Amino acid sequence: MVLWVIAAFAAFFVKGLCGFANTLVFTSILGFGVANVNISPVELLLGYPTNLILIWDNRKQLKSSVYLPLIVLVLGGSIPGAFLLKNIDIQVLKIVFGAVVVLIGVEMFFREKSSSKMKESKLLLGVIGILSGLLCGLFGIGALLAAYVGRVTNTADEFKANISAVFIAENTFRIILYSLIGVITPDALKHALLLVPVMLAGLFAGMKSARILDEKLVRKLVILLLIVSGIVLIINNI
Repeated sequence: MVLWVIAAFAAFFVKGLCGFANTLVFTSILGFGVANVNISPVELLLGYPTNLILIWDNRKQLKSSVYLPLIVLVLGGSIPGAFLLKNIDIQVLKIVFGAVVVLIGVEMFFREKSSSKMKESKLLLGVIGILSGLLCGLFGIGALLAAYVGRVTNTADEFKANISAVFIAENTFRIILYSLIGVITPDALKHALLLVPVMLAGLFAGMKSARILDEKLVRKLVILLLIVSGIVLIINNI
């Protein structure tokens, strides 16, 4: 249980600080000795209320023009997902997505360092938006989604508000699906309830740290986590 506590605090500290990557941290820590089928439902149940908290905390930064199209794309990702899961090598797809995430993260890093404001390509943003919806809808992986939201928002609070709104829709869909197919079990519910105090402690510590740290530093941490997420996605599927 100690490992679960460490994973929960670390994952949701990162969530409170950056607005995403809790799944990456949680599964990476527990992946050494716990089966993924036991990790995912607990992380999903813990993550759901954190998105509600982040939305409420940053509610003035919500932009319907950002989160509504992405919600449609993410939920729509489950439709082509059914076809892709049956007809292509999913490991190859994840490696490709991982490489895309890394490249976007690196580009964002250099763009952040640039003193001049670089103009966004609407075509590129559209492609990233479609791919992010597909990846999140297929596997519940939010790295590319974060890359998209990071490009169309200007502050860390705006980023957290809008990505959390999309995660709420995606999480709701997965909770219903997992319940129907029996992935969410009484044991998973028990684990999640026991870890709620740890999750809240980590989340609010992360949110407090985000207010203390420089805005530019937080954005750089988001970009760093994006790059790490992409690399982990590639390594796990080679």
